[in-house]
Amino acid sequence: MKQNIAVIMGGYSSEYKISMISGNVVFNHINTDIYNPYKVIITKEKWVVLTNDNTEIAIDKNDFSAVINKTKITFDCVFNVIHGTPGEDGKILAYFEMLDIPHTSAPSYQMALTFNKRDCLSVLRKHGINTAKSLYYDKGQNIDVDTIVAELGLPCFVKPNNAGSSFGISKVNTADQFKAAFEKAFAEDTEILIESFLDGTEVSIGVINYQGNIIPLPATEIVSENDFFDYEAKYEGKSQEITPARITEKQLENLHTEALKAYKALNMSGFSRSEFIFIGDIPYFLEMNTVPGMTTESLLPQQAQAAGIPLTDLLSNAIEMAIKN
Repeated sequence: MKQNIAVIMGGYSSEYKISMISGNVVFNHINTDIYNPYKVIITKEKWVVLTNDNTEIAIDKNDFSAVINKTKITFDCVFNVIHGTPGEDGKILAYFEMLDIPHTSAPSYQMALTFNKRDCLSVLRKHGINTAKSLYYDKGQNIDVDTIVAELGLPCFVKPNNAGSSFGISKVNTADQFKAAFEKAFAEDTEILIESFLDGTEVSIGVINYQGNIIPLPATEIVSENDFFDYEAKYEGKSQEITPARITEKQLENLHTEALKAYKALNMSGFSRSEFIFIGDIPYFLEMNTVPGMTTESLLPQQAQAAGIPLTDLLSNAIEMAIKN
């Protein structure tokens, strides 16, 4: 008997549109010989199953079920494709864990930890992983620009502490650009992170649990046409994404070591995609994406394909690992 899979997409953040694109890609590539996929749209206003004729069926939040054609549908697994809150920060995953419904992401605590950039960096530094220098501020807190410049130098990056897809990020080259950068970041979050600039080759690398083994995928080199790998570069074709990355064997060896170390140190499971910048042969960790994009432009599917893992197999494996674990 086929298992019912809820592909959850949407969410409550600026990443809603990207999540919907990713969610539809996942829905369309799940192996229907094995699974019955359902589109489940999660927004602040409604939780609904979207049927093939675009009818919206309300989700019963008591047990995460829906009545379709007079039949109650429950789900054997949830495939999480919600970027941002409440999917990537673990909130909705804690709900599924209370209901004992398997999901394809890491446990809710790990998701919350990795989504909070400051806390994630704090943990990884304890494990000897190199990162940029950083400062952290809450909204309403007095921010002294002179202190920032003295400690981090210029240029530097101002970013929301809890956000993805490069929403709210600014590269600050001069002191008079901080005001606009703070306003942009605080529009996305009540906490911001300011990081020193690392001038080197940027790479992205996926780590997944594939058939019971934790493996790194081929790395992707990021060559942005813009000043950094911003939203336009990620999603509107303003970058070159070269897989496998044009790095040396030594750099690749170091990258695999650090990517696997980060995945294990954070007690991850499911998908992750981490960003690093090389200074010489040493990779410096930037951030980890635990609900990586699944659009046709997204990096993790590109990397899986380069590793000989078709998208349908990648998705099936994620579901199997979730149910097994």
